[in-house]
Formats: sequence, structure tokens, C-alpha cells
Amino acid sequence: MASYTSPFAPSTSKPGHGSIRIALLPPNTPVLRDVSYQYPLKLVAPDPLSPPESSPDDKSASANRHVAPSLIHTIFLLTYGGGIVAGDAINLNIRLDKGTRLILLTQGSTKIFKTADPKLVSRQKMSAHLQVGSALCYLPDPVQPFASTAFAQEQIYTLEDGGGNLCVCDWVTSGRSARGENWDIYTYHSRNEIWESPSKSNGKKKLLLRDNLILDKNGQTALGIVARMDGYAVFGTLIIHGPIFASLARFFMVEFEALPRIGGRNWGDDTIVPELSQREKWRKEREKREREDGLIWSAANVRGFVLVKFGSRDVEGARNWLRDMVKEEGSVGRMFGERAGMCLK
Repeated sequence: MASYTSPFAPSTSKPGHGSIRIALLPPNTPVLRDVSYQYPLKLVAPDPLSPPESSPDDKSASANRHVAPSLIHTIFLLTYGGGIVAGDAINLNIRLDKGTRLILLTQGSTKIFKTADPKLVSRQKMSAHLQVGSALCYLPDPVQPFASTAFAQEQIYTLEDGGGNLCVCDWVTSGRSARGENWDIYTYHSRNEIWESPSKSNGKKKLLLRDNLILDKNGQTALGIVARMDGYAVFGTLIIHGPIFASLARFFMVEFEALPRIGGRNWGDDTIVPELSQREKWRKEREKREREDGLIWSAANVRGFVLVKFGSRDVEGARNWLRDMVKEEGSVGRMFGERAGMCLK
């Protein structure tokens, strides 16, 4: 029997590996040059959309040589079976060429299924390389580790010549609250790193920011995970960087400075009640909802990055707060469109 020789080159893809590359065709047309994936990872790329109408933020961005592209691409990150099974390993590489923009989304929380052995850890890694003027907006649904899970993920962002723009969120829930799960996990590790890489090949990379979250049932502390979480069901980190997201970064810092402080008191004349602006009225209503939802948050400027930490008693409280903050400031919607906040609805 004669042997069969395939006319096609052998596949170089590996299980769980995926790749996204957005290039810029002259003069200003972004194209999805590469999108590939293999089980258990799945990538869905709907048609790109034109950017929303120009705004003052776009004009200021243009002044900084960050001209809005003619199209904005969106990629949905999915997994077959609706979650990550014990022992799965996902590795996604992203490259954004100069001046391109990408919205990364999920279609629901990233579910982590239980493992029979705590040493069998599910893993997920995303590496994103951003050239000068490119922008990544990644506001996903939270990770939801089920009881008896072991999971580790890392997100590595490399900014070429320090010129990329980032708005990325990394948040995790306590599990399936309807089933009584409350941080009943073996381990959960999540690391975010941001590096500056020179465009010249002989330059050295420089670490700009590293943020680590480690939840370990058998950690060094005598307190368990549940006790350390103090009744909070959600914990998250938002990282903002670059001129495209400068307005959003300032907004979080201003609102954090305006939060009531312990021991704070108005020493003015109590009989005079100043008329509040629309922003101040919104702030009062937001602070009231934060108290009702048991939501706490902070913001800090670290090496040119605005790092926002937040926690809430339930998932919806955190989702509503993050949606309200992004919507009230408005620049993400104006520059990326409604798709960018889809996971926060």
C-alpha cells in the first residue's frame, strides 16, 4: 500500500497556545495579521469597528503623536468546555504594532475546575508586546476558581521604548457563592509584570511594575484564606498607563483623594449648605453604594502607572462600581466604543 504524503507543511502550533498580531497598513489601517489558537484555548474575532466620534481626548492624543486608528479590533478569549480543567496550560502571545488598538474580552467568568491533586496546577500565561502608540484595553469578567482548585496565571506586558498604553483589570472571586463556596481553594497565584524594552536589539529590558497576588491554603500565616479575606468575595487590581488613558488615570486619583477620611470633619458653618455640582452629587451617590456593597478601594501612582486595588462583599458590587467609574469618566467609551466595557454590564 502506497504511503500518503501531505502537500501541507506540518503544523507548528501547540496545545493551549495562541497568537494575536495586529499590524498597521499605510497610511492608517490596522489589520488582524495573525490569530491562531489550539485546544483548550479559543479566540473569536468579530469584525473590527470604526472608532467613536472624535473627542477632546483624541485631540490631545493626536498632539502626543497617538493618532486614533481607522479601526479598533476586538478579541474574545474563550476556553472549550467553559473553563480551565485541572492540568490545562494556556499560553497566549499578543503583539500590537505602532498605533493599533485592541479590546480583549471574555464571555463570562473564567471558571477553574477542581483538581484531584493540589500539585496538579492549571496555568495560564499571557504575554503582550506593545509598540509605541498602541493600546490594549482588557476589562474581562473575573476569574472564578471552584472549590479544591489550584491555579496560577501571569500577565507579562512589554512596552517598546516605554510607549504603549494599558488599561487592564485582574480580579478573582471567592467561588460559587450559590453552592456555599468561600475561598475553598488550594492555591491561587496571579502575577502582573510590566517591562520596558528598547526597540534596539542591544538594549536591556527594565522592570517597571510587578504586582503579585498569592492565596495559599497552606501558607506561612496561621490565618486561613477565609479569615484573611475578612468577608470579601472579590479582590481585584486595575492597572492604567499611557497618554491614551491619562484622563482615566487622573480620574481615579482625584476620586480617591476625595474619599472621606477617618476622623475627617467639616469645620465650616453647619448652617451653610453649598450647592453640589453634578460630579459631586454623583460622588455622594457612589459613596453610598460603596458602603451598602461593602466595597473598599485605593489608588496609587507608581512609576507612572496608576494602580487601583478594590475589594467587595459580592461580585455585582465590584462590577457595578468599576462600570460606574469607567462610564462616568467616559474616555474609554469615547475612544474604544461600548464593546470595551461589555464585561462590566
